[in-house]
Amino acid sequence: MDTTTAAASGHFLLGGDLRVNRLGFGAMRLALGGSARTREAGVAVLRRAVELGVNHIDTAGFYGFGDLHAHELIREALSPYPDDLVIATKVGPLLEGGVVPTGQARPDQLRGLVEDDLRRLGRDHLDLVYLRVGGMGPAGGEPIGERFAVLAELRREGLIRHLGVSNVDAAQLAEARSIAPVAAVQNHFHVHHTGDRDVLATCEREGIAYVPYFPLGGGPQRIDHARLADVAARHGATTAQIALAWLLATSPVTLPIPGTGSLDHLTENVGAAAIRLTDGDLAELG
Repeated sequence: MDTTTAAASGHFLLGGDLRVNRLGFGAMRLALGGSARTREAGVAVLRRAVELGVNHIDTAGFYGFGDLHAHELIREALSPYPDDLVIATKVGPLLEGGVVPTGQARPDQLRGLVEDDLRRLGRDHLDLVYLRVGGMGPAGGEPIGERFAVLAELRREGLIRHLGVSNVDAAQLAEARSIAPVAAVQNHFHVHHTGDRDVLATCEREGIAYVPYFPLGGGPQRIDHARLADVAARHGATTAQIALAWLLATSPVTLPIPGTGSLDHLTENVGAAAIRLTDGDLAELG
């Protein structure tokens, strides 16, 4: 039986003071797709993730459908929270009555979103809050300073420990960093979607966590699993495990957050933490 835990992925000091295992968990699929779709399954997956050493969970207030909402599942499954558990959340997108966000919060709406996250998660402060910008479109093309400054003020008040930005380009990251320290960037990146290497390089140089969303594909550009098959066969692994191992090998600051509603897939994902790709593997994967 595979006893690999997330600790095998190594660790990272998020914000310089929050020690997390590099392989984390994304909560979106617990409430917006995948195979959970029930409260009981979602709670079971979250509890098992923590048992497997996951201590970095990514969520958002807009992750929800019907009676299932990621924040409430996390609170039910894990509160009172383990001392070493880091919960990251995102603010900015607005649902406006639908399932997929179609709007962006104004600066004067952000405090309310953060306070809502605190209440729903049952926390007196949030470990990491990302300003998620750009809607469902590509990164770049809009200023973020006024909105990020609101989160910086909430950090000064003690409601937020660390700040992040999501779906940003290099200029937006620089704009945010001119206002307050940025502990993490969450952008679209995976083995077959690598156009964000300039931002990743900045994160690596500055000690900023780089958290790839859609680490196993998703959105308009999906992973071509056939391109991973030969490497997977050599390691006796699945192609999904190789995609995660590639992210871990790409940079010491990458913190993949694969999500799932399946206990079996959770075990498979965590198993990637123990895979060590060779230089030949990495060259083959591009």
